[in-house]
This record gives sequence, C-alpha cells and structure tokens, in this order.
Amino acid sequence: MNQHRSIRTAAVVLAAILLAASCVKAGNSSSSSATSVSEFNDPGDCMVIDMTVSSEKIQLIKSLAKTFNAQRQKLGNGRCIFVRPQVKASGAAAKLLSSTWDEKADGPRPVIWSPAASSWGAILNQRLGAAGKTAMAPVDAKPFMLTPLVIAMPKPMADALGYPAKPVGWADILKLANSPGGWGAYGHPEWGPFRLGKTNPNFSTSGLSALIAQTYAATAKTSGLSTEDLNDPKVVAFSRGIESSVVHYGDITMTFLNSWFRADRRDAALTYASAVAIEEKSLIDYNLGNPDGVLDPGEQARPPKIPLVAIYPSEGTLYSDNPFYVLNAPWVDDQEKQAAAKFEEFLQQPANQSKVLESGFRPGNPNVKIDTPIVAANHVDAAQPRTLLSVPDPAVLVKLLDQWASNRKAARVLLVLDVSGSMGETVGQSGQSKLDLSKQAVLGALDQFDPNDEVGLRIFSTGVGPSDHPDFQDVQPLTPIGANKEKLRASIENLAVVANTPLFSVALGSYQTMLTSYDPARINAVILLTDGKNDDADRTDDRQQQQALINALRDGSQGEGSKPIRMFTVGYGGDADMATLKTISEASNAAAYNATDATTIGKVFTQVVSNF
Repeated sequence: MNQHRSIRTAAVVLAAILLAASCVKAGNSSSSSATSVSEFNDPGDCMVIDMTVSSEKIQLIKSLAKTFNAQRQKLGNGRCIFVRPQVKASGAAAKLLSSTWDEKADGPRPVIWSPAASSWGAILNQRLGAAGKTAMAPVDAKPFMLTPLVIAMPKPMADALGYPAKPVGWADILKLANSPGGWGAYGHPEWGPFRLGKTNPNFSTSGLSALIAQTYAATAKTSGLSTEDLNDPKVVAFSRGIESSVVHYGDITMTFLNSWFRADRRDAALTYASAVAIEEKSLIDYNLGNPDGVLDPGEQARPPKIPLVAIYPSEGTLYSDNPFYVLNAPWVDDQEKQAAAKFEEFLQQPANQSKVLESGFRPGNPNVKIDTPIVAANHVDAAQPRTLLSVPDPAVLVKLLDQWASNRKAARVLLVLDVSGSMGETVGQSGQSKLDLSKQAVLGALDQFDPNDEVGLRIFSTGVGPSDHPDFQDVQPLTPIGANKEKLRASIENLAVVANTPLFSVALGSYQTMLTSYDPARINAVILLTDGKNDDADRTDDRQQQQALINALRDGSQGEGSKPIRMFTVGYGGDADMATLKTISEASNAAAYNATDATTIGKVFTQVVSNF
C-alpha cells in the first residue's frame, strides 16, 4: 500500500463523515494567535507570508521560519520573503476560512495553512462548496510530517501483558475491560480495574481513528467494513465492552497526558489510567518529560517516573498527516503563492525534515531515514505499524458515529453555575451580561449530551440556598436529560444574579454530592463555572477550606476506592482565579478551561462537554 496516498484518501473520507455528521469541533479556543505573530513583527521590506498551523507543531514551524527568514530568499522581482507563523487549532481555522476570518480578532488571514490532518482541508472545501464558493485547499498537498495512532500504556502494564514479545490489540483491551478482577487477572490487583482514555470521536481525529480500529478488530477485517458488520450483535457487544472501561472522553489527548504526568509525580500513574489512544509523537513528548509538547519559558523537561509504551494494535492502525496548503483564497495573489512554494521547498529539504524527526514526527519526505527520537529508548518502534487499516465508506462511518453515541459510556454530570453579583456585569459593547452569555453557552451545549446521560443543575452564591446549605441551590436533579431537557432549559433561562462567590465550600459540597450517589457504570463529573475568586463574607479560613477540597479530590482521584470524580472548571471573565481553578481540576485529574475572554464562553463550554 502506498503510505502517503492511503493517508490522504483516509483523511478526505474522514472529513466527509465529520462534516456530514455535523460534529466537527475546533480545538483549544483559548489559543492566542498573537503569541507567535508577535515574535515575527519586523519583516523590514520583505513580503510577509502569513502561515497558520496547528498547535502541536508551532514550535517547530517557528524555528524553521526564523531560519528561512534569515536567509532572505527572494522572488524573481528581487523582493525578499518573510514567513510569519501563528497558531490556530485546525478545526477553528477551517471554520474561520469557510466563513469570516476577522483579522482583528483572529490574526492575519493565512497564505499557508497546515492543519493537523488533511481531513480539515477536505472539510473546508466541502463547506465552501456547499456555500457555492471555490475550494481553497489543494487536493494534492504533500504531507509535511506523519504520526501513527498508538495505544499508550505504562511500561509495567505493557510488561504484564507480555508486550512487545506478545502482540497486543483491541481484543486484549476488551478482555481487560470485561475482567471483574481487572489487573488482578495479570497478577496486579493493586492496579485496580482497567481504565481507558479516549478522545471524543465527534471532535478528535485520534478518537475517530481509535473507534474505526476497534470496530475493525471486532470483525477481524482490515478493509471493507460494512453496515452489516455494524449491525452484528458481536460487533456491538465488542464496542460497548471497550467503551465501558473509559475513564472519560477528552477534547484533546493533552488533557489525559497532563493529568497522567501529574499522577506520575504523585506515584499514582498506574491508578489514573491503564491506556490512552494517542499519536506516537505525543507519547514521545511525554516520555521526554514534555507531556503537552510545548516547553514554556523557564520550564524544564522532566521524564516521568514510569514511561509509556507505544502499543501498535495487532489488528492494525491509521496514520495522521500534516499537509502544507498554499490556499487558493481571494486574498492570496500569485506572488504570494510563489513565495509560499519556496518555503515549502525549504521545509522538504532533508536537513529540515531531519528537524521534523527531532520533534518526534515521522518525516513527510520518504528519503529521510527514521531515527532518534523514534527509537526503542523512547518505547516506540520505527518498524511499526505493520498493518494499515482502510477507511470505511462514508455511509458506514456515519452509522459508526451514530452507534457510538449509544455505545459509549454514559455520563453523570452536575453543572454548577456561578450566579454571584459580578455575573451581572456587561461584556464589551454587546450589552449582554456575563450571566446572559454563560446561559447561552450552557444551553447551546446541552444537545451534546446523550438522552441517557444524567445531568443536574446547581447554582451558587451566598444566601441562595436553604439553611442546611445556604451557598448553593439544586435547581434540577441529576436525571436523564432526554426526559428533562425542557425543564433544564427553562431553569437555565430563568437564572438571575445574587451575591458573593463561596467557591471552595460549593466545590467541596458538589464533590460530596457526586460521591454519595456515585454510579460506577457512568462517567461521574462536575462542571463548575465561575467568574471570580472565593469571596464570601461569612466564610471560614480560605486556606483551610481550599486544602480540605484539594485533599478530598486527590483522595478520590487515586482510584483506590474506585470512585473517581472529575471536576472540570471554567474560569470566566477577567477576574476569574485561573490558578486556583487549575489546582482544583488537577487535584481530580481533570482540566481547567480558560474563558477569561468572556466572549469565548460558548466555544470553551462546548470543549468542556466534549469530555463526556
């Protein structure tokens, strides 16, 4: 099989399915386009070529662009070229390119676009075509770099399974998921039940690839997956068995890797998760001590105590590619295309493709030999994958995604919303209050839940509740949202502001509520949205309350009692205490989301809900 051709074909089909299912999701909406642009603000008299890239490769592109700019390469008219990269999540860029790109809010419109996968180019072209517009992304774009999907597993657990001497695949994952004794079946009862981490396939390419791979495994096929296969009771049971072991679904793999890294520091890596479906490049970053792939200024890479092993599923896997698109856009002229082509030639040079390799990706140039860091010392295998899976037909993938909604692990989520006085402040020139925007965001995200998911609503502020818990009031109980959605909507629409922000007492009370009624068959979680700090005139000592909360969350997240409850926090508006919210979420092995720009709350809340 021609590797590059099969990857590109797969990406196009995946794009069509994602678009048809109306489930395409932008990446991290808190990313700032200004961050990278500000480092390239002195082009002199050179022609500026703006480039938008996905976050996992922004550091590499910035480094290569600086080298290219220093060479002052010229066009035929003698004008030099200056490449100016900015970071933008692939889905967010595709959405902006297909609608309206506001340069004031979103940064410069790109001449070059390199999303994480060419599926986003196909999505863009289909959106434009549906609007009667011309396609922007060339269909023959070359992969800039490659990385396969793997099952990442802590080394002691991979050793217990006998890997790599013994092949491991999705069938083995199912066996572990169905084992009443969990890891006890392999001589390690202290590791508890098998816990799988996966990204949501409606939002993430790695999640969708994992779903495809596990479904193929159920059929013993590597191509030709059919709707008849999906209707086979054995295939349905296989999928439900895999999903039953999921810890929670993430919007991005970094949510899992950062949490896993923190758990490793607390000697709890083996009880946080047993395996996560991620890309090989991300596993390498983790093992090198850089779980999110970006070292901030002053940050030092610290290898984990327990490394992850890349398991290449015995049934086969899929690649992700990173295309280099010179956009056929109205704002891109012929000279800019010529300049962009020179930068592409520069990137494909063996010396620069070697830098791609140094970053943990497999070079797009097939003439560059794969070497460090894709080596055994980092627990990856350059000779893998030996089997590539074919992407199913569009109709099959649509049905696959539809089935996942009913096969996935159900969620049990308590929405905890701040209604303190500061939520009544207006945002910018909109005339709307922060509470107005947050209500819109929550209402817009309700449809992401499955009808069987249990969703409850709690509001908090001083004096809002009864005498036994005056800091909060339960507006809607935890009950299946399918039968209660309209009541939930009405309750959200009628919310009004009250007084102060008793953050710590409410967070602890919400955790205890979920713990008391814990359901092991569901993902149990709290989503807490606040625009301020712990601010309650009648509160006891802040530090004492905060420590009691952190201790409770950490004890639960260790998994020893088999009752992990994730607390996802959303910092809303400029006064939100993101440092404290991050501490709260990390203590429960969850993630904090940044909506300090209040106008982004809709995008951010959608990201949060994608964990379920």
